[in-house]
Amino acid sequence: MDPIKDFAAQVARNIRGLGADDGLRADTLKWVERANVNGYTYNFSWLGRPIIQYPQDMVAMQELIWATKPDLVIETGIAHGGSLILSASMLAMLDYCDAIEAGELLDPAKPKRRVLGVDIDIRAHNRSAIEAHPFANRIDMIQGSSIEPETIAAVRAKAAGYKRVLVSLDSNHTHAHVLAELEAYAPLTTPGSYCVVFDTLIEDMPAGSFPDRPWDKGDNPKTAVWEYLKTHPEFESDLDFDHKLLITVAPHGFLRRKK
Repeated sequence: MDPIKDFAAQVARNIRGLGADDGLRADTLKWVERANVNGYTYNFSWLGRPIIQYPQDMVAMQELIWATKPDLVIETGIAHGGSLILSASMLAMLDYCDAIEAGELLDPAKPKRRVLGVDIDIRAHNRSAIEAHPFANRIDMIQGSSIEPETIAAVRAKAAGYKRVLVSLDSNHTHAHVLAELEAYAPLTTPGSYCVVFDTLIEDMPAGSFPDRPWDKGDNPKTAVWEYLKTHPEFESDLDFDHKLLITVAPHGFLRRKK
């Protein structure tokens, strides 16, 4: 018997069981609806910077980064910068482990892996806080609409030469915007890596849950994901993340690139 394989098999059975429990998923959605009334996702931080995410999704992102070992993480939507810091901290750990394995000294001033953030409005106080963070030397930022040709060209230029790329889309959540982001940035995802589309949960919430926003049921990231997958068979939704997390803003949004 191999205890490590046995444990992995048990986890796989757990995930299948959770995925088959329709009642539990319904109860989870009810909890999410109530928690969101009080701004649940705004209450957390990563290494000192606010990160507007569920803790479960933070854990999922560290799992993905550790498993796929990207050289570059591209993120649309910066806000307070917590997600950039999360990615940068994980990439720093990967560089450190690489150095240990190679028997080399790690030079913190010359990071190999990087994070690229894109936002239409990087507010001055957030930019200053991000640039003052200890992991700032791993982070590049581009201000501009993520779907404008100039911004897309700048991101593609920055991504050139990186062997492994992970993409995270978390800016404007309308169907048209997310679909345009997918067309622009999902192709930068390398085979075996992921393009994670956040806030697909909007489709599962009651209509009118976001009265001050331009997105709603029927017009959101999940509907964009469904449309994108129709013509891009190189991607698939990794539903294991939905099933094991239960509480996630990205159901159907963990897109694995198969080829």
